[in-house]
Amino acid sequence: MNPTPAARRPSLSVVIPMYREADNAAPMLERVHAGLAGYGGRWELICIDDGSADATGLELLAGARRWGPHVRIIRFARNQGQTTAMQAGIDAARGELIATLDGDLQNDPADIPRMVDELLQRDLDLLTGYRANRQDAWMSRKLPSKIANRLIGRVTGVRIRDYGCSLKVYRATVIKQVRLYGEMHRFIPVWAAMVTSPARIGETAVAHNARRFGKSKYGISRAFRVILDLLTVFFFLRYRARPGHFFGSIGLAMGFLGGAAMAWLLWVKFVLGDDIGNRPLLMAAILLLVFSIQFLTTGVLAEMLTRIFYQHREGPAQLPAPTAEAAAWREPAADADVRD
Repeated sequence: MNPTPAARRPSLSVVIPMYREADNAAPMLERVHAGLAGYGGRWELICIDDGSADATGLELLAGARRWGPHVRIIRFARNQGQTTAMQAGIDAARGELIATLDGDLQNDPADIPRMVDELLQRDLDLLTGYRANRQDAWMSRKLPSKIANRLIGRVTGVRIRDYGCSLKVYRATVIKQVRLYGEMHRFIPVWAAMVTSPARIGETAVAHNARRFGKSKYGISRAFRVILDLLTVFFFLRYRARPGHFFGSIGLAMGFLGGAAMAWLLWVKFVLGDDIGNRPLLMAAILLLVFSIQFLTTGVLAEMLTRIFYQHREGPAQLPAPTAEAAAWREPAADADVRD
């Protein structure tokens, strides 16, 4: 695989959300600059302090003063979650390509230039890493990830070996059309498949290091949250543009059951002459018919809201012009400089 010529490398924004990673902040900045020292294009580093109660924000600000204005720091007043932090970094990114990775030093920034070359040569919109030699505990980290990866792939049809790996490279024109909410960062390949072809989503093996400082924010409980988030993803994948089909199908099924039960009770009452006032089936049939009407009307309202949304949609939000103090890139020639 021939490397992309330096002069042709696109501008790159590296986005790193961090939460309670004070000990990792300075080493992470060092690792990013070492890993991108030979990158033949303009690049910037955007670090997001997700409302950390420790010294993470101060360490990042100190690092930005040391390395220069191409290091941009976003600080949240309170913890918003990794997804919100990642979305803020993507919104602020100015590069043609955007790379994301965790701030715990387990991802290796040195993989980013190779991933950029691979994304361009394979003509992909998203290249996600998978941790081929993952350095995590088997029970608390590896097992939940294996279960989640297989479940997500089976339900969504977008089969990625490692959804939990944050080291990814995107084309900005694609990822900026995706809006991330809740804890949906682990489903980014699925969301990206809504705006580009799944054939333009690839994966590649990346290095993975054992955590040296701090404590992991994830455990076995994450598997249960993934299941709940997966239900939302499934709904958006199948019924985002036609929610009336989802609610309408349930309403019609309930209406059919309620109508059949009511027809049987009418036969019993007027043909067989039996009393139906005390039969539980009567109450069940009435409830099914009421629920049917509710689901059908909900489907109609959902269809109206969807059509209004698509009629007034103006495309992906555009990033405003950066302020004077933030507008800086790390130029390729500048990588020879050493800052004390």
